[in-house]
Amino acid sequence: MNQIELTLNLNSPSLSPEEAEILKNALKMREEAGEFIRQEKYLEAMERTVAALKGMREFPDFQNPEFRLLLVALLFDLAEIHYSLKNYKQSEKEVELLFKVLDNLVRIDEERFGQYHILAMELSTRILRSRKKALDLLVKQQITTGSLYEKVNSGIAAATEKLVDSLCTTAQLLAATGDIRGSLKFYAEAIKYSKKRTGRVTRKEVKMTVEMAEVMMRLRSMQPRAKRLLNAILPHAVALELVSLEQDIFSLIELIDSNEEPESKWRLFLHKVIDGAKKRLRKKEKPQ
Repeated sequence: MNQIELTLNLNSPSLSPEEAEILKNALKMREEAGEFIRQEKYLEAMERTVAALKGMREFPDFQNPEFRLLLVALLFDLAEIHYSLKNYKQSEKEVELLFKVLDNLVRIDEERFGQYHILAMELSTRILRSRKKALDLLVKQQITTGSLYEKVNSGIAAATEKLVDSLCTTAQLLAATGDIRGSLKFYAEAIKYSKKRTGRVTRKEVKMTVEMAEVMMRLRSMQPRAKRLLNAILPHAVALELVSLEQDIFSLIELIDSNEEPESKWRLFLHKVIDGAKKRLRKKEKPQ
């Protein structure tokens, strides 16, 4: 994925020094996220993007044009990151939010925001196609998994590793279609068979556990459990010197911690942005 380009006027007379500093900090975090995206480290990119959005809430004037442009870009980045992680359901939610923000902004300033509305529609189409493809693949994958179960139960030892891979693929496809609890069951089964096969924790078990925790996080009620799972697997990642997976674990824990604050704060922030745009639009359209 590539971040959408934007040009902010941080020297605009409409910005106070304090306001410009908030935007600079958010822009810096977005640049850091962009570097992670280029390295395909999407979890780290998501953590930076969420941090930038949290910082944006301190901005006093939600109708400032520079603020609105950066907010749209960050929301778009978040939707694209979740798409890259094959979390299509969450990406779709974020695109719906983008439309809510953009619908009013486009009517106020079509020249500046119209292009983002088109990009959001393109992403929405990609999500629908990807979810349909995942559903089609899931049907075939479940047939393969059933066949491998039969071979393992018949005592064919060589089939166990293939079964683990098949269970893991099924879990990934279920997560992509939005069946979180179904996905977690298959991840748990894959990890169980994998540990039984090797008799110890290897890189494969660590990787599957981290993936399972990331899927678990998609249900807010299961985030504390996901954090415990990540803390439990971290020593194994350290012992095996799995640096990349260590980074993923720390990023996921930071994301969970960032979500511990009341969701009402985030909802109130978005309500003010959207409602403020609506009020400005009504004022603009009011007959003189």
